[in-house]
Amino acid sequence: MSKYKQKAVALKYNAEEDVAPVVIASGYGSVAERIIDVAEQKGIPVFRDDSAASLLCMLEVGNTIPQELYEVVAAIYCQLLKVSAEIKGEITPKEQKVETLQQRSKRLRQRKPLVSTVSVQRREPEGEETPPEESET
Repeated sequence: MSKYKQKAVALKYNAEEDVAPVVIASGYGSVAERIIDVAEQKGIPVFRDDSAASLLCMLEVGNTIPQELYEVVAAIYCQLLKVSAEIKGEITPKEQKVETLQQRSKRLRQRKPLVSTVSVQRREPEGEETPPEESET
């Protein structure tokens, strides 16, 4: 468990420039509070989720998010888009079915996991042969 109560990560994504969202700020405690204050002052949406923040805080500033976190960040962006549409009056809360990150996480955990294995074969340098193993008969 983190000793810091507050943690925050700021992401930016420009589809024309970035292959994935990029971490532009990250921090704990007073740094996290400052990140949130700046975002709120500039009208940047703030999504509050302790689990997502914990995962994203592990990334270094300037790096794109790894593929393993695409679904987490996509879920966050979807939530922000829904809230934005609601604020603009484009949809009402009753019209939207909002899945929380906890619900999505539970649903994804119930899916059959994708397993990726890598097989490594050891090759001997050319010109050197490995003697065959002796068998007892």
